[in-house]
Amino acid sequence: MSSIPQNAVVWVEIPVADMDRAKAFYGAVLQNELADEAGGPNPMARFRSASEEATSGHLYAGKPAAPGTGSTIHLAVAAPLEEAMERVTANGGQVVSPPIQLPAGRFAYCLDPDGNSIGLFAA
Repeated sequence: MSSIPQNAVVWVEIPVADMDRAKAFYGAVLQNELADEAGGPNPMARFRSASEEATSGHLYAGKPAAPGTGSTIHLAVAAPLEEAMERVTANGGQVVSPPIQLPAGRFAYCLDPDGNSIGLFAA
């Protein structure tokens, strides 16, 4: 038996000051409505994924780090990446880099309305 896990990342949590605003922002940018969940220690909104086994994450009411200083979470968007970048600014966020090419696809660094650092990735 290997001690290396199936996924190095189990889930992600993004603290937000205003849950309704954050759900609207992420739903619009990712074009994926978040699902409200009440089964944990705090109310949260979960990013939907294709299966229950997929690595995912959620938003929770909390105190975000100072703008641009926390961890960066990369989130999947449908191509073209530029359209997702436009949705960031149209919904109160900020794009902080041009698209960056990787062998697996392209991504751009952005900030959500709370200043959380996110990367938008399109394969």
